Amino acid sequence: MSGAGEFLLGGGEIVRWILGALAMSLVAGNLVIDGARANEPEIPAISEAMQQFVADKEIAGAVTLVVGPESVRHVSVVGMADVAEATPLKRDTLFWIASMTKPITGACVLMLQDEGKLSVDDPISKHLPMMKHLKLADGTPANITIRHLMTHTSGMSELPRESAYTDPTLEAVAKRYAELPVLFEPGSEWRYSQTGINTAARIVEVVSGMTFDRFVEERVCQPLGMKDTTFYLTPEQHERLTKTYRVVEGDGEKPKRLEEATISVLSGGTAMNRNRFPAANGGLFSTADDYAKFCQMLLRDGRVDDEQLLSKAAVQQMRTICTGDLKTGFTPGNGWAIGCCVIREPQGVTKALTPGTFGHGGAHGTQVWIDPDKGVAMILMVQRANFPNADASQVRQAFGEALMQAL
Repeated sequence: MSGAGEFLLGGGEIVRWILGALAMSLVAGNLVIDGARANEPEIPAISEAMQQFVADKEIAGAVTLVVGPESVRHVSVVGMADVAEATPLKRDTLFWIASMTKPITGACVLMLQDEGKLSVDDPISKHLPMMKHLKLADGTPANITIRHLMTHTSGMSELPRESAYTDPTLEAVAKRYAELPVLFEPGSEWRYSQTGINTAARIVEVVSGMTFDRFVEERVCQPLGMKDTTFYLTPEQHERLTKTYRVVEGDGEKPKRLEEATISVLSGGTAMNRNRFPAANGGLFSTADDYAKFCQMLLRDGRVDDEQLLSKAAVQQMRTICTGDLKTGFTPGNGWAIGCCVIREPQGVTKALTPGTFGHGGAHGTQVWIDPDKGVAMILMVQRANFPNADASQVRQAFGEALMQAL
């Protein structure tokens, strides 16, 4: 799908071209579409950086939000949710947040630890007996713990990409995981693992007696008022879901442009299809405002109003590196906690951020960073499928640098 103004004109397409050209000119200029509400602040440098990325066709649009424990520090919305139809992004546009799901999965695991129903140091076979036979290549038993699952140090293999998300339930896909080889001694290496996170979610199901999507809804979303965070969109939410795009560089005949792309966890279906397992590794859809509520809970050490949703100790486990000196990805200078990446030595894309900042990125460019020292969380919502390395993208770096200069 071509960008606005990059297709042949004919019939009603002239109207769409005019609307698209007008909308994109507003985005590239000084106006922010559906941006900060009248009583909420905006950091101009952040908005201007995002506007430039839109003008350069690096992204179709962006929602940026910065919150403190109780307040909004910045919000802006620029660009398009649907380029061809000239539909602007809005404050309540939904995005596929991909691996920004993982911190929520970590919180779910730790809620059950708070209740004494599991420990992150439990062997996974305690809760999933079918995992007892897992072995290394030399026949040594693979003693995998929940902590290994949540920090990408389990050694569990991945399923083939084309069939990784075709199972209807976590129970079904976990049975397939149990047949995969273990690649290294648990805890001895770091290798990003979708399998491990989904296995942890299956343990949540077994221990709680609830499906994982129901657990997330009842134990996280409802207490926090996250009404637009879900694995399965309603028709109304689907109408507010942004398109996702990939950048196609100019080749002499055609200029640089954005073309529509797909979302891997949907396996060719729609976000409304419920005949797929709730992918704890990256299956959630959300809005910037919804995810901010989760971040604010963490900034308040787990408190929601007068209740403790997560213990302070649990929040500490989400921000404390437990991978030691292991070399980890996707960018240098980081370690891993329960469900989260933690900045140990800021450098490269994170050079402007504070040591101890924690969070997670998503495959299509979304990002959350929570800075306990400065008391802020920064949320970036974009939807681009083919960043060379989304975790090291210039969009993320520009957001972080503009924010830190403004604080």
